[in-house]
Amino acid sequence: MPEPDDHVVIEPETLYIGTPAFLIVTADVDGRPNVAPASSYWALGRMLVLGIETEGKTADNLLAGSDLTVSVPSPDLWPVIVRLATLTGRNPVPAAKAHRYRFEPDKFPVVGITPQPSDLVVPPRVRECRLQFEARTRRLTPAVDGGYLMVEAEVVRVHAASSIVREDRHGELQVDPARWHPLVYAFRHFFDRGDEVGWLASSRTAPHAPVVD
Repeated sequence: MPEPDDHVVIEPETLYIGTPAFLIVTADVDGRPNVAPASSYWALGRMLVLGIETEGKTADNLLAGSDLTVSVPSPDLWPVIVRLATLTGRNPVPAAKAHRYRFEPDKFPVVGITPQPSDLVVPPRVRECRLQFEARTRRLTPAVDGGYLMVEAEVVRVHAASSIVREDRHGELQVDPARWHPLVYAFRHFFDRGDEVGWLASSRTAPHAPVVD
């Protein structure tokens, strides 16, 4: 007999089931950088699709033509996300954000991170993050309710700390999944990635083909 269904209907406060937190850096028309935290992210091939709220400076910069960088923090950097969560680069602060945000024109030193020059785009990377993407903004799509933008960006350069890379079976450098632990954001809490449980046959760093019963 089938097991009884123990699911219950709930109304969770958020649908962030567990995605990587990241730091997105854009630049205004004068080249001044703005760094902001985000966690709406997926990737396909060399393309990133990001969800960005329209009330912030990040959206302003993207709509004005900025490219971007995505720097992915490791779990020990979670306090940076919390510090950034109360700061905005918009002045004056939008009314919808005024109850919990304050204007800060240079967030990097305030939250304890360092801008690192990029090779191919204007916005800098975040030096403390061990995995960093430089990307060209390719398309911005407004959400149905107007509250956020869907940002499609093409990754043009990847930077990885030597401590998290290894050679694959073809002798090319890849991120070593065993060494790389991104900061995971789930239901307003932060987590380490956890232990490895398996891999795909297409992995170029796996020790052997997956064994699936």
